[in-house]
Amino acid sequence: MSNTPHTLGDEFPEQMDAIHALKAKSPEFAHILTEYDEVNDRIHRAEARLDAISEEAEATLRRQRLALKDRITAALEGI
Repeated sequence: MSNTPHTLGDEFPEQMDAIHALKAKSPEFAHILTEYDEVNDRIHRAEARLDAISEEAEATLRRQRLALKDRITAALEGI
């Protein structure tokens, strides 16, 4: 497992099989997963002080991550 918190495996541990299946069927869902990982990595880099960003920018990234997580949850509930 990664050292980055809030990975998909951390957030959806019991649903990883469903995530992989839906990712294989839906390019749109696959894009959401990629975007989630990218935003989550940016947040982690900011928290680890590897990238200097403003508090406002970090808060915006956190809101984006939450919105993406909501979209993932909704897609999983629809299967």
